[in-house]
Amino acid sequence: MSETRLIGWPLVDLCRTPDGARDRQLLLGDAVEVQAVRDGWTKVRALRDGYPGFVPEAALTGGRVTHRIATRATHLYPAPDFKTRERAMLSLGARVEVLDEGARFAETPQGFVPRAHLAPLDAPEADPVAVAERLIGTPYLWGGNSALGIDCSGLVQAGCLACGIACPGDSTEQAGALGHALPEDAALQRGDLVFWRGHVAWVADAETLLHANAHYMAVTFEPLAGAIARIEAGGDGPVTARKRLRVAG
Repeated sequence: MSETRLIGWPLVDLCRTPDGARDRQLLLGDAVEVQAVRDGWTKVRALRDGYPGFVPEAALTGGRVTHRIATRATHLYPAPDFKTRERAMLSLGARVEVLDEGARFAETPQGFVPRAHLAPLDAPEADPVAVAERLIGTPYLWGGNSALGIDCSGLVQAGCLACGIACPGDSTEQAGALGHALPEDAALQRGDLVFWRGHVAWVADAETLLHANAHYMAVTFEPLAGAIARIEAGGDGPVTARKRLRVAG
């Protein structure tokens, strides 16, 4: 019988095989279905998107979650005092259980987090691009899902999940699952998605993309027309889809 557990580390790679290549990453508080345990490695399925893989058995814990980190990143402290030495960095999207709220800090089982950096899980945001914009300048990382490093599909998923939109982990699946298709001549607007073979970008406005990309090795804004021309000239082909989302709430 499968068991649901939570990720208990701030960040962990979801590996293709035990101690193998990283396919995606999981954050503190992400729920997983445990499928098998062997030699210190656990075969899991991430409940946020169904992504399978392996994580260290030591990375799993019990408990529940009530809030998410809504800023680019925050610190976890051993006491409600910003002058104490931090225990860990938590990324945008990490989830915690708030046990008690003080004037400036919220207490969690792992320590104290600034209240201003938290949002309740039952209060989704309205603008996924605004969420993604908090990660401007984050280094590009293949398979990354955090403020320490992120890839194109990770950036899309971060925005979607914060807004209550179910979202697969890879761009190919995102192209099939997210939103509805737009005609090639449709005017693009903020919150639309543009897909290529193996790549995806947010539309920040009618002339600008926001994406995690290996060209600049970072999350950047880029002119829409220039990006389309650059990507096709680089050998990755033309745009394959333009999609429009329906934001929850």
